[in-house]
Amino acid sequence: MKIGIIGAGSIGLLFAACLNKSFEVKIYTRTPEQAVEINKFGIEVQKGFEQEVSFVQAFPITEWSGLEDFTIITVKQYQLPELILNVNQLPETPKSLLFLQNGMGHLKLLDQVRAHNIFVGSIEHGALRDNSHTVIQNGEGVTNVAVFKGNSELLRLLIKTAPEDFPLVMKENYYEMLLKKLIVNAVVNPLTAILRVKNGELIQNHFFSKALKNLFNEITSILNIEKQEPYFEQIINICKNTANNRSSMLKDIEAGRPTEIDAILGYLLEEAKRQNKNAPQLENLYYLIKGKELEKGEC
Repeated sequence: MKIGIIGAGSIGLLFAACLNKSFEVKIYTRTPEQAVEINKFGIEVQKGFEQEVSFVQAFPITEWSGLEDFTIITVKQYQLPELILNVNQLPETPKSLLFLQNGMGHLKLLDQVRAHNIFVGSIEHGALRDNSHTVIQNGEGVTNVAVFKGNSELLRLLIKTAPEDFPLVMKENYYEMLLKKLIVNAVVNPLTAILRVKNGELIQNHFFSKALKNLFNEITSILNIEKQEPYFEQIINICKNTANNRSSMLKDIEAGRPTEIDAILGYLLEEAKRQNKNAPQLENLYYLIKGKELEKGEC
């Protein structure tokens, strides 16, 4: 099976290097310079004291034609509208696209995508891009995947053939799968970004943990979740297991990049508005993150 990876950030590099063990992989980068670096040095994955280099063919995104059997899209949610325009203008309809974005704001965009099969996923791995061709894997997990539209045959083949140390897990309900990840992202990401703390400090600091619980309660009220305990336990476990990690939103703020706040809290605020519910905590966090982006000139 031929696989294309669009996006060469931390997740794109990690997926390209790991899946290259079992498939013929090509990675498509935003800049020609990064493609040159990857072709020259390979993709280096650092995990603890171990280092492994995988030589993957790299090309600028302008050379992607959608002809691979399976294309995994790892760009940020705010980069999707332009990418989807390019997808829909391809001479040949892509076979299968897997979207790996945080939040759920991108779901409304996927109905516009011209592809035979569309899948979505949520990632449990921790990854940090060190340079243009090096990624640090600082947390191991699985990639949950589900069908958004189309046939599951190629997705099941991908799961079956994927390397044992980089598992993909099939989920029957894409909405429930993404909802679980959304709640975690909506609590952990904005709090760590504003407080400038690692994930573990949200539960280690008594006052931070109270803010976490209050935010969680507001989110689950908007989402009309009755059995809240499993969702809250998931957040606590993730904060424990990734205690020394910095969330993706915190890293974006520190690097002066746009965040995925619109895909995460923006989605929840739209839900609150639709239900005529107040969401003061979410609104405040949303404005604070947008303000931090504005400081860096990103809005």
